[in-house]
Formats: sequence, structure tokens, C-alpha cells
Amino acid sequence: MTSDREEILQAVSGAVLAVTRHLSVREVLQVIVRSAQRLLDARYAALGVPDEDGSFAEFVAEGLTDRQWDAIGPLPRQHGMLGAMLRDGAPVRLPDLRDDPRFEWWPKAHPVMKDFLGVPIRDGDEVLGIVFLANKRTPGGFTAADEELLTLFAAHAAIALTNARLYERGRELAMLEERNRMARELHDAVTQKLFSLRLTAQAAATMLDSAPDRAAAELERVQRLAGEALAELRAVIVELRPAELDRHGLAETLRKHVRLLDRLHPARVVFDCDEPPPLDSAVEVALLRVAQEALHNALRHSGAREVAVRLVHAGGRLSLSVSDDGGGFEQGGSRGLGLVSMRERAESVGGVMTVDSAPGRGTTVRVEVGV
Repeated sequence: MTSDREEILQAVSGAVLAVTRHLSVREVLQVIVRSAQRLLDARYAALGVPDEDGSFAEFVAEGLTDRQWDAIGPLPRQHGMLGAMLRDGAPVRLPDLRDDPRFEWWPKAHPVMKDFLGVPIRDGDEVLGIVFLANKRTPGGFTAADEELLTLFAAHAAIALTNARLYERGRELAMLEERNRMARELHDAVTQKLFSLRLTAQAAATMLDSAPDRAAAELERVQRLAGEALAELRAVIVELRPAELDRHGLAETLRKHVRLLDRLHPARVVFDCDEPPPLDSAVEVALLRVAQEALHNALRHSGAREVAVRLVHAGGRLSLSVSDDGGGFEQGGSRGLGLVSMRERAESVGGVMTVDSAPGRGTTVRVEVGV
């Protein structure tokens, strides 16, 4: 009995440590679900975080494929057992979910779920979310000991989730402060340059007939000021961090972007990802921009039937690759397709970009960076 207890405690400890290594709310939710699923040997696991409009602000699940998710449709609303648990805030353990009067219906493509265990994740009186498990792989369904274990895990997960929310809020405040700094820089640098440019252009216009040599000199100054203003504006824009990265992190932002492109283009666009470690902000921005540029090239110019985006973490390095099965191109000499800007972005964060392509065998753009 003692060894069983120690094994359970080790499993809880490992699961909680897995949660606390992640700082974005979305990552924490995903690791909570995966850890709970493994901890209690469930076929399906999900976690819903309520919003204020009768639906879920976040809903993540394990055990479903992307195609099943797409077939099921929109996020569930707070009806049936999900809604009852959010209202009551109490654990529920059932031998067959479908026999409970609180159960209402599932979408057509929803998998059949039988034995069920749901436990609230609470912060004091507030229900932060509900973790749901269904179809225990071990015969006999979920036990009272399982309920106790999941309740213990949920208490620890609440701490990690609260910490992630505080961290995310801190990032939002830091982002707001950074954007205010950018606004000041735009005003102090670019705006002043544009003001000078306008005055110089007006002066040149008045001298065109009476003093053409002086007008030409002023027009040269206009050209120089315009170039400086453009360079400073580009520098400010490059520093701006996409809001999606602050909300979801690199992996989830890429996943959402790929899903959108898959719907918009005839080519199939897929995403495969290892769980990345916490990344420096500049690395996230650089990799996202490279991926977006490479995807744009593949979908607009390659004639590909499939484009694959992969994010792999191994040996202290993070590798991003965008591969297509399109027409490819002859390498050497070509500076088109944004390759120069992509390579500069990679090198700006200490990364290395390679391009593998040839006519008739597609293209792979890969960036590797130490993390």
C-alpha cells in the first residue's frame, strides 16, 4: 500500500512540475490536460475555462484528432454536464455519462464517452475551469481513489494556472509599456523627420524657377530625409511584437496561422510541433516572421499540393522548417522570394537558415537557433 501511495505521489509531483515549467495560459491548460490523462489512464481528457457569455474562453482536449475537432465544430457552450459542473463547482464521477439526467446531447461527430470523471479547478471560491476525463482504459471505470487523486492534482494545477495568468498579465503590461515607448519613438524620430521633409520640399518648390541649383540641393536633402525616415520607421515596426505571440506563444500562434491558411488555400497545410521551451521574445518574433514569409512563398509561387510546418526541439536547439512539394527553383544568384530578409531575421537572433530546393523537387526552408 505504501509503495502504491508513493507511486501516486510521484505521478502527481511529475505532472505538477510539468505544468509549472510552462508560463503561457494556453500551454498550462494543454499540459494540465495531458498530465491528467496520463495520470489516470483516460482515453479522453478536456479542460474548459468559462467566459462571461455562456461559452468557454478556452477549451483544450486530448484524444481527438484535428479532423475530429474540425468535424465537431465550434467550442461547446455551457450546457449539459459541462454547464452543471461550472454552476455547481462539485466533482462528478459516473459509470455512464449518458445515463445522467444532466447529460443532453453531443455534436454528430463527437466520440462516444461512457465512464466519466470531472473535477473543478478552483482558486478559493472561483472556478477557474473544469478538468474532464472519460473512458478509463483500465476496466472498471473511475474509482473513488481516482477522484481523490484528480482533486489533489487540480488543487496544484490551480496554482500553476493562476501563476500563468499573472505572468501573462505581466507580459501584457510590458507589451503596453513597449508600445508606448514605440509611440514616443515614432513621434520623436520619424514624425520630426517627416516634418523637416515637408518644410524642405516646400522650400525647394519656391526656388525651382528663381534658384534651380539651390532647389536641386534641397531636393537631394528631401531624398536623404525620406530615406532616414523610412529606415527608422522600419526599425520601429520590426521591434513590434505580434499580439498573438503574447496571448498564445509561438507554437499555438503558428498552429492557428496554419489552420487559417489551410482553409483559405487549395493546398493542404499541416503543422507538427514538439513542446518548445520558454523562448526569448526576439526569437519568437523572428521565427514567426520567417514561417509566415516561407508559407507565403510556398502557397503563392510553388504550386504545391501540400505544405508542412514543423517545430522541433532537440539537443538545446529549436528547428523551424517549412517544406512544400511544389516546383522548386534553381538556387544560386536569386535574391527573390524574401530569402535575404528571412536569413537576416534568423541571423539577428543567432540562428542559421538553410534553403534546400531544386526544380521539380520542392523547397524546404529551415531555421535552427539555440535555446
